[in-house]
Amino acid sequence: MLRMLCLSLLLGLVAPVMADTLTVGQPAPVFALKDQSGVMRSLEQFRGKWLVLYFYPKNDTPGCTTEACNFRDGQAFITGLGAQVVGVSIDESASHKAFAEKYKLPFPLLADAEGTVADRYGALSNWGVVRFAKRQTFIIDPRGVLRKIYRDVDADKHAQQVLDDLKALTTRG
Repeated sequence: MLRMLCLSLLLGLVAPVMADTLTVGQPAPVFALKDQSGVMRSLEQFRGKWLVLYFYPKNDTPGCTTEACNFRDGQAFITGLGAQVVGVSIDESASHKAFAEKYKLPFPLLADAEGTVADRYGALSNWGVVRFAKRQTFIIDPRGVLRKIYRDVDADKHAQQVLDDLKALTTRG
């Protein structure tokens, strides 16, 4: 039992380091997950537009609420740049639905209950019995290529930072 616990902890420390090897210029890892309404959403559906894919730890917690509401409040500017915001956590769809309704979030929240997509993006913190998506964001271009990676996110300022970077990325031509 102790051996298994030690192995789990070691893998929990090593796996995120390996997954953090995603770099700007690489194709974004594919995904297909259900949103808060039970609609299947995939990376392929967002081809042709910019995608802001943000991972967050838990619905209806202070930092996650701040981040989601800031994206909500900047939604018109973000969509004006031809981009779509999509949130991902390991919460279930029902929890996403309640969170989206409570705060009137106008974008999809994807349920990655198994944590497989968060893991592909290096955004899964897995300590065995405690798992959550790390607060990280990826800007993906219309061809499905990673153009910006945020591994250190301040929930209060992040939506504005993403908006500023989207402006720069979309005006490069």
